[in-house]
Amino acid sequence: MRIKLAEFVISNSDVGKCPTEPIPEYAFIGRSNVGKSSLINMLTERKSLAKTSGKPGKTQLINHFRINKRWFLVDLPGYGYAKVSKKQKSTFQKFITDYFEKREQLVCAFVLIDIRHEPQKIDLEFMQWLGVNNIPFCIVFTKADKLKPKAAERHVRQYLDQMLESAWEETPPHFVTSATNSAGKEDLLAYIDNINQQVNIP
Repeated sequence: MRIKLAEFVISNSDVGKCPTEPIPEYAFIGRSNVGKSSLINMLTERKSLAKTSGKPGKTQLINHFRINKRWFLVDLPGYGYAKVSKKQKSTFQKFITDYFEKREQLVCAFVLIDIRHEPQKIDLEFMQWLGVNNIPFCIVFTKADKLKPKAAERHVRQYLDQMLESAWEETPPHFVTSATNSAGKEDLLAYIDNINQQVNIP
């Protein structure tokens, strides 16, 4: 699948105001500064569809983009060490939780993980929450170009092994990506396309 059309639709913090179109949507979320906006721009082949910034916490709303008039890509606020107030963080947490609990159109979440780092408690806890709430998700390892291929493979294997050693009986699907060289792009888009076909999106 190639993304030929990517249209910004709406930004808001109220799940009740999200688009009502009965088409599947895929949410992208991760710790602040994980490279989420860069990944979205790479997938859509748009340089500035999602706003990138060296300052963590740039995305502060639920952002809907209609893709090829067939599905929604949803850019959610990052979590973690974003330089925002405690009140703002509390607000983010509330509408992120509301989104995942109430959004019927959501078919899969993509949790972004910086491939260079060891498993972080906040990421593991968030994925555990998704699992407990029966929300389908995949792991998207970002910034693979920052490591040599064998090192990247080793980091991914160690990450998944640690998940299996904790509460997981099996690991979710995963993708290894780079916004710099477009690694993983075709595999990730093919995964989305396959789900769309299963839910009979023409």
